[in-house]
Amino acid sequence: MKASLGLPTYRVEGDLASADAIGTLAAAAEDAGFDAAFVTDHPFPSDRWLATGGHHALDPFVALSFAAAATRRLRLHLNLLVPAYRNPFVAAKAVASLDALSGGRVIVGVGAGYLEPEFAALGVDYAERNELTDEALVAMRAAWTGESVTANGRHWQAGGNTMLPRPAQQPAPPIWVGGNSRRAIRRAVELGDGWMPMPSPAGSERRLHTPPIASRDELASRIRYAREHAAAVGRTTPLEVVFMPGGLDMFTNAEVDVGRVVEGIRDLAALGVTYLTVSLPGDTRAVFLDQLENFARDVLEPVRDL
Repeated sequence: MKASLGLPTYRVEGDLASADAIGTLAAAAEDAGFDAAFVTDHPFPSDRWLATGGHHALDPFVALSFAAAATRRLRLHLNLLVPAYRNPFVAAKAVASLDALSGGRVIVGVGAGYLEPEFAALGVDYAERNELTDEALVAMRAAWTGESVTANGRHWQAGGNTMLPRPAQQPAPPIWVGGNSRRAIRRAVELGDGWMPMPSPAGSERRLHTPPIASRDELASRIRYAREHAAAVGRTTPLEVVFMPGGLDMFTNAEVDVGRVVEGIRDLAALGVTYLTVSLPGDTRAVFLDQLENFARDVLEPVRDL
């Protein structure tokens, strides 16, 4: 069982999202035994969403570059990048540059996105988000080969274009696809290397635009569907399954119930989850570091061999 730690780069107005803090927290995560660190992606969120629980975020590539410079082994996890917000070749260039400079440590977590006002502000048709996401994954993989690309997209034309440097990871950095829907699962199986569903309560689909996963049975059902679809399309390589353990919440400061979390992780492993995303509470750097070290000792160590 591996784990990716969320860096609090959504706290853009505090010390936790400073250059020094990102480096310090990333290095501490590496030393504590986390396998990766992740950041989120919200270039221009709407005021209404921010007023109802939403958050800002540092640019993910800039934030992860600071984490990369402070570490040597830690994977750099986009969780998650919205490809539809960008031209796919601009996104591919950023990924390739970060991967090359970090020595091959990038994990490209992607999602179709769900904030319609953010799409509008960025000049992207929200109704096209799924098609743009699928198209982007194919285009990015083509660019990462370092060979000439001739292809046409919905809003771009490559008439013979080449991108260097290639990513250090070949043939490409791993792509993990986020989302709870069957379409997201099919995208992960057909175009990705991993699937990242999210725990979400019933009724959250109105806000998140993805079906809820509120129980063990709902997650198990989705994992079965992923396996069935993999068999149907002839996929033989394993699919990483990434999930957040129960008892953790990105945006609260509740104390972590260690026993509950460890028990939940053992259950997730039995279902087929292979990688954890972990968000920890903490309003200050000192508190966050304490939470990080305690979690690594009390939770990660007991579940490492699952």
